[in-house]
Amino acid sequence: MSNIVYITGAGIISAIGNNQAEVKQALLDEKSGIGPMRFLRSEHHELPCGEVKLSNDQLRARLNIPSRQVCNRTALLGIEAIRQALEQSGAATDKAYLISGTTVGGMDNTEQHFLDMLERDEYLDLLSSHDSGSTTGLMANYFGIQPQRSITISTACSSSANALIVGTNLIKAGKADVVIAGGSEALSLFHLNGFNTLMILDTQRCRPFDDTRSGLNLGEGAAFVVLESARSVAQRDCTPLAILAGYGNKCDAFHQTASSENGEGAYLAMKEALEMAQLRPQDIGYVNAHGTGTPNNDASESVAIQRIFAPTLPCVSSTKSFTGHTTSASGGIETVISLLALLDGFVPANLGWKYQMPSGITPVKTMQKAALQHVMCNSFGFGGNDSSLILSSIDTTPRQKSAAADTETTTESRMPTTICLSTVRHTPDAPMDNLKEFMSPMESRRLCRLLKATLMTALTALREAGIETPDAIIVGTSYGMLENSEKFLLQMCREGEHGLSPTLFMQSTHNTIAGLLAIRTHCKGYNITYTELGEQRVLDLCLQDAKMLMAQGKIKNALIGYHNEVTPALHDMLLRLKGEDQPVGVTSVSMVIQKQE
Repeated sequence: MSNIVYITGAGIISAIGNNQAEVKQALLDEKSGIGPMRFLRSEHHELPCGEVKLSNDQLRARLNIPSRQVCNRTALLGIEAIRQALEQSGAATDKAYLISGTTVGGMDNTEQHFLDMLERDEYLDLLSSHDSGSTTGLMANYFGIQPQRSITISTACSSSANALIVGTNLIKAGKADVVIAGGSEALSLFHLNGFNTLMILDTQRCRPFDDTRSGLNLGEGAAFVVLESARSVAQRDCTPLAILAGYGNKCDAFHQTASSENGEGAYLAMKEALEMAQLRPQDIGYVNAHGTGTPNNDASESVAIQRIFAPTLPCVSSTKSFTGHTTSASGGIETVISLLALLDGFVPANLGWKYQMPSGITPVKTMQKAALQHVMCNSFGFGGNDSSLILSSIDTTPRQKSAAADTETTTESRMPTTICLSTVRHTPDAPMDNLKEFMSPMESRRLCRLLKATLMTALTALREAGIETPDAIIVGTSYGMLENSEKFLLQMCREGEHGLSPTLFMQSTHNTIAGLLAIRTHCKGYNITYTELGEQRVLDLCLQDAKMLMAQGKIKNALIGYHNEVTPALHDMLLRLKGEDQPVGVTSVSMVIQKQE
């Protein structure tokens, strides 16, 4: 079976348009969608955002979802983008996978009624769609996609890009023929205020790679592509749009929210993507940069791009000055923008750029027409989660005449046998007696209980396995960094949108766990976080991912795990909503697995 993975459909909804045609026209006209907030009711009127120009009621009407049905804005945006992608592709969903990147999930609903939910049952049903995994479940259910084929990735701002990577690996492993992959994220007061506490939001439209840049503008939206195997494309006799030719997932392993000065994680991700696509740096015609407009990201990414492409750089631009930074959805939105550039032969402008930054790249100032064969799209997230994708024109790779007749051994039949070298479990009622073996008293004081337990189980498991630095870190959670998220949310709901804690927000993203493990183990390899309800479900996804990477020869071992916490407040709400009596506290399971030679 051919290992080529095709893109056969795409859907997008963002601040610059509600479909491909509108988005492309805005890009060609150099028309930004960033402006004053209209739907998000924040005290911070000074902060411009990239809002989708449709209300929840308008989205529900488009999708025929009644107002009484629980559905958050993240899911509404995602459903609209998936609908478009499937319409263009024509692929059936009966055996399709849906892989979505999101971190906010249903926070837009929860934050409006959180104080009520703590004390009354009136809005308690919102809890069923609060977590990221359940938000993806809402999207999957709309299209009749089975729950076991619904997967959620939460690696902050690289979530959607990693959704495409996992989807492509499923196809290459012979486990799927059709995968809908991308991401969705709605604006929320929680992450608007969270980013604001970090002092990285600009009160003007962002200016990526400009010497006067002073921060990012948040945005929202969703974008998905339909990925298909060569067999599926041949059987349906459809015409693909492009090829997902290469991808890289690496970790900076430097800091929870900042990128390293030399852009090591970004460099390694781009390098891996080029190697997989069997391309030279000079083959890339356009790089859609992560380019957030923050001093740190743009300086670090400039160094990484120069390390890969110097002395002759391709055209580079960031499109976040059009859409805003759509966080977990950005990899999906910018993949579709890159696809439009590839198909229609143009390079989007880097809006707002005027002044050259010292030692920085010089982005494309105005839209340019260009014949493109290969386009790179970068997505870098908190926790050092750096991913890079390469889209290639159909003309660059000959299509097989009959993929169905190809009798080569599939990756699935070569899935490796693994050995579990060690397993360490921490249960909610267990003491943490050996913390001093792994951290200083000062570090212990600044880490929450979940991070302490994770370090304890993971480092113990690695020590028992005789491995200092794993080849990959593949972990998952159900509710993420719940204690910190809850504290931040309570503070915001009770005290308002000023004087909030940046430390709580920094340690609230789901991939905080994997990022900390990478930093402590110096692992710059593959790094991903799954978000689903249920320990076994998460561990099965982690093990499957590790085996797919082993089958491709990318890793020989991996640290996998499930790390989750249940607060007293969540326990009480779940008990009232579902009758579930989940134990309060932290569950941390770490395993080291190795490929059996």
